[in-house]
Amino acid sequence: MSFLPRLSRTPLALRTLTRPTLPRAPARLTRLSSTTSTPPPPSRIVTALKRLVTTTFITTALLITYLSTTDTRFTALHRHLIVPSLRYLVPDPEQAHSLTLTALSTLYTLGLHPRERTPSAGPDLSTTIFGHVLTSPLGTSAGIDKNASVPDALLALGAAYTEVGGIVPKPQAGNPQPRLFRIPSQNALINRFGLNSLGADAVAARLRERVRRYAISAGFGGGDDGERRVLDGEAGVPPGSLVEGKLMGVQIGKNASTPDDIDSVVADYVYCVQRLARYADVLVVNVSSPNTAGLRDLQAQAPLTAILKAVVKAAGETDRKVAPRVMVKVSPDENEAKQVEGICNAVWDSGVDGVIVGNTTKRRPAPVPAGFVLPAEEERILREEAGGYSGPQLFEGTVDLVRKYRKELDKGRSGERKTVFGSGGVTNGKEALKVLEAGADMVQIYTALVYGGAGTLTKIKHEMRREIDRNTPRSD
Repeated sequence: MSFLPRLSRTPLALRTLTRPTLPRAPARLTRLSSTTSTPPPPSRIVTALKRLVTTTFITTALLITYLSTTDTRFTALHRHLIVPSLRYLVPDPEQAHSLTLTALSTLYTLGLHPRERTPSAGPDLSTTIFGHVLTSPLGTSAGIDKNASVPDALLALGAAYTEVGGIVPKPQAGNPQPRLFRIPSQNALINRFGLNSLGADAVAARLRERVRRYAISAGFGGGDDGERRVLDGEAGVPPGSLVEGKLMGVQIGKNASTPDDIDSVVADYVYCVQRLARYADVLVVNVSSPNTAGLRDLQAQAPLTAILKAVVKAAGETDRKVAPRVMVKVSPDENEAKQVEGICNAVWDSGVDGVIVGNTTKRRPAPVPAGFVLPAEEERILREEAGGYSGPQLFEGTVDLVRKYRKELDKGRSGERKTVFGSGGVTNGKEALKVLEAGADMVQIYTALVYGGAGTLTKIKHEMRREIDRNTPRSD
């Protein structure tokens, strides 16, 4: 018997026995398994709802962000977030200032600028200045907008008066940098810009273009005719501000290179008047900047009278139906009785309409509160000899000087009441009211705006209304 056939079959049998035999799953379970591992696609309705919810959330978030950052009533946001962020991201104060102006200009052009949408409820703050009923007695000082790049944006922040400049006849770079210094613990600044300016011709061209754009938008047409109609009052708005209930001042000065003889100095001021007066509600003669050599010497009665007479005469010849008013800006450091009397005599002799009291100070006030130890860097900045100081410490001096000028001007020679603006150290509504009670017709803000941001003017007006409410007797 041969074993070969048996041997050849044995591996086949073994292979058959070792192969695993798995039971086949029922068809129903197979279908169930495939169903659970691959979920069906969501319905189109659910997907659409998810997209709608997401879009609504993002749109609402963007809308809230836009409304809060562009509404001056959100003062805390501007003061405690936007301003410190800018200071952190742009440590150099002058660069931060330039960036702010560029941002304001761009945002205004796009219609995305911060603005006072709705005045807070309370007592009416309107006041009458130079025959115009203004929305409030609160405005901004010159120095913020030196070359008239954002007057409309500043008015939109809630200012009833804004002042551009100082502007000098020929372009000048001003003093070397650095020339602007922050003192954050005091909410103060030191600046020694030196009237850096694009020059009267360049600024006049910018203001002319602004008026012509307004003339077109108001339906008066473009070119010379549209400009003339707006400036002559056909639009029913002041020709400077172009906004009902608000005014715009243009501050003028002399070039640093101009010789000190009075004829040359007068010629500088007159040149600025001839180029800029058409576009101003108020012309402000700056003889008080501490950063132009010899400028404050012009506050002596004789040279000041000569300058102011020439400016008043040139302003009266402005090619416009109603000439701009003229004011003179004086220093807070010339505060002796004889100095105040001499300036007031020059005002009366020249026919100037009023005085702005005052400007930055050459003095370096003691820190507040009393005994406060300044950080080392701020102590170093305070040792800067050149430059004008501005901040809350100027407030008491402003009140005192406004009172002196009001008293001296009210002695009057013809019964005419001269207008007084108070500028320096005001940070809140209570202080603004004190300056007004001392005899000012308008309070101007600068440094408080730098530290408080876009909501500063609205905040101060709200505090003024609250203070008036508190002190108004209630009738039962």
